[in-house]
Amino acid sequence: MSLPSRLVSSVESSSALDDVASTLRRAVEPLTARPLMRDALTGRWLGHSVHPMVVALPMGCWIAASVLDVTRGPATAARRLVGVGTITALPAVATGAADWLDTSGAEQRVGVAHAIANDAAVTLFAGSWLARRSGRSTVGRVLSFLGLGAVGVAGYLGGHLAYGRGVGVSTTAFQSGPEEWTRVIRHDDLPLDAPAAVSLDGLALVAVRRADRVDVLEDRCTHRGGPLSGGTLVDGCVECPWHASRFDTVDGTVLAGPASIPQPAYDTRVVDGWIEIRRAEPGGLRRNPTGAAHGGG
Repeated sequence: MSLPSRLVSSVESSSALDDVASTLRRAVEPLTARPLMRDALTGRWLGHSVHPMVVALPMGCWIAASVLDVTRGPATAARRLVGVGTITALPAVATGAADWLDTSGAEQRVGVAHAIANDAAVTLFAGSWLARRSGRSTVGRVLSFLGLGAVGVAGYLGGHLAYGRGVGVSTTAFQSGPEEWTRVIRHDDLPLDAPAAVSLDGLALVAVRRADRVDVLEDRCTHRGGPLSGGTLVDGCVECPWHASRFDTVDGTVLAGPASIPQPAYDTRVVDGWIEIRRAEPGGLRRNPTGAAHGGG
């Protein structure tokens, strides 16, 4: 195991970070107390997490400022880049914190370390801007280089969360149901107006029988993998029991976060009393048990 991997493993197993996480959680939760704010920060309007997109601006500004420092470029331009990067780091911190709230265990601990490194970077670059503004350019450059080091540590930890732990990645990204019509369950075996767990060759599905149709989605919530079949119907939508994300049962559209990625949906029909499904294609037609077409897919 490489040295960085060993260090991350030690962070993942460090129970000492749990107390820090509890304190941080109490500070962050007010940010997402209102559903509209939570949706805005977690990216329901965007279709995926906002955080990876907004971190590009402060990082770009800080790197550009350091390039100017190394090449003896205009000091005023470097100072302005440091300032812009520091200001634009605030939405990056807010969106990252909103995503972190739905983690636990090892993921939560790595998230805390990631946040500490990022906060150190913001503090160092803010100090760099103040030093440059007061004419202490050498101090400002040193603080910028230290800040870049903190950004590198934070970036490594963030990469581990995304690619090693799958935080922010759709939990259904690599699942796919049948492309051809396939029998799943008898129509009369499904309860009316309640989510029910259905399995097809190891693929977990949730089926909702309505008066005039049956809707079928993949059961694992795209957000953090919660079982939708264990949730409830709220205003005609299925609500995840873990973090209360809501999905339209017809086409899987996210109607309330923190989920930002739609739930995979399936075409449905009834043949000889059996529910049959096939993978829905974007823009396609879905059919209800009576055979009448309705929009979705």
